[in-house]
Amino acid sequence: MAKKTFALNTEPHVATVGDTDLLFKPEVMGDEFMDALHDLQEVQKAASGVDLEDLQNLDADALRKTARALRGFLAELMLPASAELFTRVDVVADGKVVASYGNREEADKHAEGIAGAKAVDTLRLPDRILVQLMEWVIELYGGGADERPPTSSSGSATRSPKGGRRGMGVSPSKASTPAAGR
Repeated sequence: MAKKTFALNTEPHVATVGDTDLLFKPEVMGDEFMDALHDLQEVQKAASGVDLEDLQNLDADALRKTARALRGFLAELMLPASAELFTRVDVVADGKVVASYGNREEADKHAEGIAGAKAVDTLRLPDRILVQLMEWVIELYGGGADERPPTSSSGSATRSPKGGRRGMGVSPSKASTPAAGR
């Protein structure tokens, strides 16, 4: 009788950005991951051809929409406290935070009513970090990453043998050929 044991991750995945640890769910069901990824792709399409691999040649409004959607995608895969920090938007006036909101729309609306105020992400991150986080979680939850701890090369598994039997004949390229004058 064959038996195989499958491990479930129980500890959160941690992405350290600067001095902030963002905690991601230990396990995400396939449909939850695919739904979040689908939502991100829909926003990307709606932003008229946003290429997440080429953010330099992009309209600023399209980039903002894509960055918001990317934050939403990542937040869906985070533990609640990290998701709240990651999506929180502060209204800043005269260099001081006057209010905080769970989404950009509410923060923008509040900022419009205050002279000189603007809405800014509480956890401000460069776009390259957002893209790197996206790539990392796709590897984590999309099945592309090995979550094994790094080991020395001596701890690695040996290479699988090639199929078939190993022949005992000499390769023609390695056989000695008679040389003239010898």
